Formats: sequence, C-alpha cells, structure tokens
Amino acid sequence: MSSETNPKVSVILPFYNAEKTLKTAAESILNQTFHGIELLLINNNSTDASLKIVSALAKTDKRIRLLNETTTGVANAMNCGLKNARGRFISRMDADDVAHPEKLQKQYNYLENNPSIDFLGSEVEYVPHIAENKGFRRFVDWANSFHTPEEIALKQFIEIPVINPTIFFRRELYEKYGGCRDGNFPEDYEMQLRYLSQGAQMAKLPEKLLEWHDYSTRLTRTDERYSTEAFFQTKAFYFKQWSEQHNPFHPNIWIWGAGRKTRQRSAFLQEQGLNIEGYIDIKKTKPDAIFYQDLPQSGQLFIVSMVTNAGAGEKIREFLIQRNYAEGKDFILMG
Repeated sequence: MSSETNPKVSVILPFYNAEKTLKTAAESILNQTFHGIELLLINNNSTDASLKIVSALAKTDKRIRLLNETTTGVANAMNCGLKNARGRFISRMDADDVAHPEKLQKQYNYLENNPSIDFLGSEVEYVPHIAENKGFRRFVDWANSFHTPEEIALKQFIEIPVINPTIFFRRELYEKYGGCRDGNFPEDYEMQLRYLSQGAQMAKLPEKLLEWHDYSTRLTRTDERYSTEAFFQTKAFYFKQWSEQHNPFHPNIWIWGAGRKTRQRSAFLQEQGLNIEGYIDIKKTKPDAIFYQDLPQSGQLFIVSMVTNAGAGEKIREFLIQRNYAEGKDFILMG
C-alpha cells in the first residue's frame, strides 16, 4: 500500500483567507524530506482566493486532501482534520508559517525512538512582519529555552509550553482525550493542559524547525479567546487538578503578587475551590500581604506566583530556590 493511502503522518493545516501565504506554507510540508505524509487542507469559510490556490495545488500532488469545515473557528477546523486523519502521528501547521524541510523527519524519528514521549514540539524562528512586538519576542525566547518533559510540566501554567504549529503527537492522545474544544478560551493551550493533566509526556527538539511568522492578523491579537483573562481562567481550571496531585497543602495556597490585577486573576483559582490563605508582596507597605523577605522556611506553605511583569517570574523563582523552596513542590509560576 502506498504512503498516500497509508500515511504515517497526517499534517493538519486549517486556513481562512490566507491567499498571500497559504501556498508557501503548504509547499513547505509537501517538500519535506519525510515522504510518508498526507496533507489535510481544511477550508474554514475562506472568501478570498485561498480555495482556488489549494485546489490547483491538490491537482499536482496526491498527498493533499482538501476538506471543508463550515463551522467557523480554528478548533472546528482542527477537529475536522483529526476526524479525517489516517496517520499514526498527527502534525499541526499554520497557513502563514514555513516548516523546515527536515521538521517531520526529525520529529518522527524522535517519537519512534522515544516511546515514553507522547507529544513533541520544536523551537521556532520568530519572523515579524510588523513592528516587532517585544512581548512576543520574549515569549518566543522563553518557549525556545526549555525542552524536557520535566521543564514543560513545571512551566505549563506560565504560557502555552509548546508553540502550536510545531506540535507532532501520537494519535492515541486524540483517541483517548479528545481534540480541540471550542469555547471562550485559547483552544490550543487548553488542549495541551488537558493532555498534560492526563499524564502525557511532552518534549521539544532543541532546534528551530519552523519559521513562525507574526502578522497583525494573528489570532492571539484579534480574538478575545486569547485575552490574558481567558488564559488565566484556563490555567485555573487545570491548576486545580495539578494542585490535588502535587500541592501538599491543597487546597490552600499563597499568592505572590498583591496588586489589583493579580487579585482579580486569583479569583479564578477561588472559583475552582482553592483557598487563598494570603498574599506576598515585595513592598512592606501592603497591610494585608506578607513582605517577601519574611516568608517562613520551605515546607510550611505552597506559593503560586501570579506576577506577569516581564522578568519578574524568573526573579521570584531564583529567590525562592535560594530559600530552599523546590519548584513543583513548594511553589509554581503562573505568570
């Protein structure tokens, strides 16, 4: 049976009005050094020339399967691809990015040789097409800085740990725990947190295997499901499950950060049944918060750091480690 009818890897590429970038993105998959693929191109109500472009491309390559999802939204388009995928492995691609020619081969080889890993990403090269966003650059540098399952498990509540168009995973994850859920939350992040909550082991290859192109139309800028509050609400739901397993004082926690925004976001944790015993702050002047230098020895409380200022989380982490607090046992970062 040929690789076209029995693919090893199904690459899911949803698109909506992506006429300027779609052909390049699709060809970066078709030109991979790994040939046992099918490319599922999911049209999600495009009104530009996108459908015409990929229809022409599909006539030249039998590995392309052109699908149509009329229910708007990336989650629905992704699920359409998952339901139709035939490969043992699932790979994700975006319509405005470019995959390195060896991306799929390297990820396939890694999962074949590391049966304990279920879900794999890679580093990315950040390619801005607008005035460079320093926050976005910081996020890319952060995401590129860690790779092991242990690091991903500890950093999962800071930001999405694996950049979405780099993901490559065993289809069993989808079969056991479902695909994308559509709702008022970041569906890609929710899926990763859900898989992690079920014990999935995630890793990243320490190589830049994707050009991550940053346009003004990126959903993280235009969709309310990617607001900071939506992220914190999603984190809170899965943190409760994590806390039950890892926090020796569950449901009791202390929040590092006593500002108005932090208190508002910590309310999401309270809604999940977590009990906030108090707040920690770097200023002595907050009457209802502990001054950080006055923290007790480790082993007496569990801290959730919710300070989102650039670089603050790492400074808090360093301070707590110097005080013999163990990350994942005595504290966790949620920034």
